[in-house]
Amino acid sequence: MSKRPRSGSDIDSSVCLFPLSGALLLPHTQRPLVIFEPRYISLVDAALGGNRLVGLIQPENDDEESPADQQAPLRSVGCLGYITQFEELPDGRYMIVLEGVCRFEITGEVCLDTPYRTADISVERFLSDFDRSAGEAAVDRDGFLAVMRDYAEFADIDFDWASIKETSTTDLVNTCCLLSPYGALEKQVLLEAPSLARRAETLVALAELEMTRSRMGEKLQ
Repeated sequence: MSKRPRSGSDIDSSVCLFPLSGALLLPHTQRPLVIFEPRYISLVDAALGGNRLVGLIQPENDDEESPADQQAPLRSVGCLGYITQFEELPDGRYMIVLEGVCRFEITGEVCLDTPYRTADISVERFLSDFDRSAGEAAVDRDGFLAVMRDYAEFADIDFDWASIKETSTTDLVNTCCLLSPYGALEKQVLLEAPSLARRAETLVALAELEMTRSRMGEKLQ
């Protein structure tokens, strides 16, 4: 039985790819997915029979959620997800939960006779992803929380602020990113942020920009 990778040395040099526009997975976060297309059912079968790793990555063009064209250009950076839970439904679909392991960059695609894509990858740039607390000290947690409170009120989002006090800074920032309503491009920027502090600053900037635009629109009416 495979185990969740704990370091870069636990990562194979190639991974099955799941291109999905607008889907954000970050290290140490979880993302549920319903798998229904035959090509991705085959992918999950292969992952469950191997290391349980799936490379979640966005296509460059977000006009199609998951392009059928196996030559469709992909973003260069994605996130490895480890299948922590799965359920095979009577109609053949899968319900799975991916837990983010670390980000990766594609170094080249592998031509295989499979309905899904496979790529050679490198995680060297992202080895700090294995350290859950990496970069926490550099985050302005109070400032981040202040903007998130304002944004929650603006967007009418109900947060359990009491439990958030007990949440680590890494989990706080990454979970807020996952819950953010932004598009594929913004989510890619959040994924590729070079540090936790930069990711927090980027989300704050996006939230403040959205709130400012809304207020300016109200004033103009």
